[in-house]
Amino acid sequence: MESQVTTTATSDQQSTRDKLEQMGRAAREASRMMARADTETKNRALKAIAAELEAQRIQLAEANATDMKAGRERGLDAALLDRLELNDERIDGMIEGLLQVADLPDPVGEIEDLCYRPSGIQVGKMRVPLGVVGIIYESRPNVTIDAASLCLKSGNATILRGGSEALQSNRAIAACISAGLREAGLPQTAVQVVDTNDRAAVGALITMPDFVDVIVPRGGTGLIERVSREATVPVIKHLHGVCHVYIDDLADEQKAFEIALNAKTHRYGVCNAMETLLVAEAIAERMLPRLAEAYTLKGVELRGCERTREILPQINAASDGDWSEEYLAPILAIRVVADMDGAMDHIACYGSGHTEAIVTQDYSRSRRFLAEVDASSVIVNASTRFADGFEYGLGAEIGISTDKIHARGPVGLEGLTSQKWIVLGDGHIRR
Repeated sequence: MESQVTTTATSDQQSTRDKLEQMGRAAREASRMMARADTETKNRALKAIAAELEAQRIQLAEANATDMKAGRERGLDAALLDRLELNDERIDGMIEGLLQVADLPDPVGEIEDLCYRPSGIQVGKMRVPLGVVGIIYESRPNVTIDAASLCLKSGNATILRGGSEALQSNRAIAACISAGLREAGLPQTAVQVVDTNDRAAVGALITMPDFVDVIVPRGGTGLIERVSREATVPVIKHLHGVCHVYIDDLADEQKAFEIALNAKTHRYGVCNAMETLLVAEAIAERMLPRLAEAYTLKGVELRGCERTREILPQINAASDGDWSEEYLAPILAIRVVADMDGAMDHIACYGSGHTEAIVTQDYSRSRRFLAEVDASSVIVNASTRFADGFEYGLGAEIGISTDKIHARGPVGLEGLTSQKWIVLGDGHIRR
């Protein structure tokens, strides 16, 4: 019996891999057609998908309601349920994102730095699609549209593997995408959604270098660590979003209050939410009681260093682990630091390279913070919640990369392309 069970499991895994390889072959073929699609055709597809989402609002809501009900029954926490929900506002955002991507300049085919060489040839660089992009993500069904729209506009084919908790929502969205591609005359296999909950699908997708050119994982630490460890395909990733706001002693206190409150409480289950607040010693006794009151009203649990608890004795003590924790929840760690150098030392030790912010009215300090803090986004006098492709004018984002090569920060159209050298001659030969 045990042998039979093992054989069956192996057979199922092989079946899943066969299906993924079939999708990969179709995506590779579609990628060649997408690479030569003109801007007008790609924009027509994006607008057709947007129109289909509008027309299918009821069906999208019903599919999402099924996923939400199943998620609550499975005991998903509040942060995951928030990511999973697809309400009217988020459907509006998906539609707006599609239309914004349609309005963006098409990077494919751009030629840069074209110049004559002493030999008489012209040498430059042309921007080209990556090819086939595999995207693995959890919970948020709107990522399906973000990913599809950016891959489509940048001339790539894509294979999307969403989380099992969003299966019905992703099926409904995939139907809208397929209809839009068909209307524009583009191959429907240019965007394929993996329609299975089998975890073996992830293992297959990240080990198909013949069919997939790059993998983008979006989700929890466990998923991203697994993909980074097991993938045989290049990966664009970020592991954590441990974001800080530092309130300098030369900050405008009202601006600091509003930024610190927004950075934590605007949304909890997102990677650009503040997880640790750093406050200069000289301003701490004025800022912290007011902030603590506001956070308490929002239901945020506060955990502080020893000096913070001298000012706010009612809050919990922060442990060493709190400084490197991505809560994705209404929990905030607070540390009082001597000055900006102390804040930057803390960030260098515990930051994840995602997003860091300073609130200060001092120009020299803001310039130092920008230059010295190592993160994919560094912000002066604004909330960390702005570290987002939509807010940066990218229309949408495929993810936020904390890598330092190829793409860093919100990955939009340009991050989904590469460059190749081009040479123009007129019968030139090398002598």
